[in-house]
Amino acid sequence: MSDFDTIELEHDPRGFATLWLNRPDKNNAFNAQMIRELIIALERIHNDSSLRFLLLRARGRHFSAGADLAWMQESANLDYDTNLGDARELGELMYNLAKLNLPSLAVVQGAAYGGALGLISCCDMAIGTDDAQFCLSEVKIGLAPAVISPFVVQAIGERHARRYALTAERFDGLRAREIGLLAESCPAAELEQQVQQWVANLLLNSPQAMRVSKDLLREVGHGELNPDLRHYCENAIARIRVSPEGQEGLRAFLHKREPSWRDANNNNNSGETR
Repeated sequence: MSDFDTIELEHDPRGFATLWLNRPDKNNAFNAQMIRELIIALERIHNDSSLRFLLLRARGRHFSAGADLAWMQESANLDYDTNLGDARELGELMYNLAKLNLPSLAVVQGAAYGGALGLISCCDMAIGTDDAQFCLSEVKIGLAPAVISPFVVQAIGERHARRYALTAERFDGLRAREIGLLAESCPAAELEQQVQQWVANLLLNSPQAMRVSKDLLREVGHGELNPDLRHYCENAIARIRVSPEGQEGLRAFLHKREPSWRDANNNNNSGETR
């Protein structure tokens, strides 16, 4: 049984976790409790060395409608310092997801409004349905996508972020793919098949190598060349080559056999909820 009220955390015995937004009756809208529970769940995931990657998903028709209306109404009656505390909680959630030490994949259906675009942008990769609906809706109600803006800009670029933050236009999954928010989009009926294909592909890869590659790409950033970056990259490949998993992968490749991490994690397709 899950010890959360607004989310669920599932562990698949093949070695990955699925974090579900679980307020389908509220279209998975954020409130203070959901934000806090997501922070706690991400800390558990970050500290679990057995996990290979994370799926971020949502129960029901919609990924997330953004901020919960009742929570927003309460916020309107709070003073600056209390609102600042709420903003810092949301910022902690976004930064913790973006800095997670293992790969993350968002899976999007239905509506993804406001802060939901922040969650999607903080993941390393995202897929969704062609008919999913995205919107940076904050300006329509007199607000701004402040906390999520750095992650949205990183995901779709400054020019696209300016357009959608200033116009609050809605766009679908096909457009989300065009601008880089989604890596792939598909008809709704094919989404589960796509998820399983992505899972199967990620399970082929060395768990350690994916974590190291994520750290490496964070350090590389936009790829501006300098002596420190060169030193970091040279050391990164030397370290992983001599590591047990690196040695196993090289030997498996040279001897034309499957590496051990594939054999150990593809036997059981069931999952369990904690």
